[in-house]
Amino acid sequence: MASQTAAGRVNQKLRTRSAIVQAAAELSRTGRDLTMPEIARAALVSEATAYRYFPDLASLLREAIAGQLPAPAEALAPVADSDDPVERVAAAAGFLLRHVLDRQGVVRALIAATITRPAEATARPGLRFGLIDHALSPLAATMDRSALEQLKRDLAVVVSAEALFSLTDLCRLEPEEAIASITHTATALTRAALGNDS
Repeated sequence: MASQTAAGRVNQKLRTRSAIVQAAAELSRTGRDLTMPEIARAALVSEATAYRYFPDLASLLREAIAGQLPAPAEALAPVADSDDPVERVAAAAGFLLRHVLDRQGVVRALIAATITRPAEATARPGLRFGLIDHALSPLAATMDRSALEQLKRDLAVVVSAEALFSLTDLCRLEPEEAIASITHTATALTRAALGNDS
């Protein structure tokens, strides 16, 4: 009887945890700013209960969006047959930035957590580096390795949620204008690295 009671408690805890994660996952797709109280309400639990399972919003969101990020090859399927790094970088930039816009509440929360707790930055899920690596994969056999790594770092600064939010929040560009500006910069960097500034 005691073992059945204990098993029941374990199952209830698993159901509660699952409900919290599921609520966060569903809300993450709305693009709205997310808070722990809002997620707790959606999961039909108290905020205190949500915090018992997750110490902070960022740890909950990391788990909630695990599995939602597409593989780079899937994301760049439209340019799979292209060996043109410029075209592939443009596709990577467009994909990443529209993905960020669709889920900007989660992205903003995770960026904020990274800023306040930089030691946890490596735990932040993301598409950026995988997309850049995949976009530049045709250059692996032909470009000097150090030059290729430099280009990847340069693109990581530009093809990013942080760049997008700088342009939309601070420069007041419309989202599509911001995407066009970032894509222009990313492709210009790529052309310059290839020695083709035209």
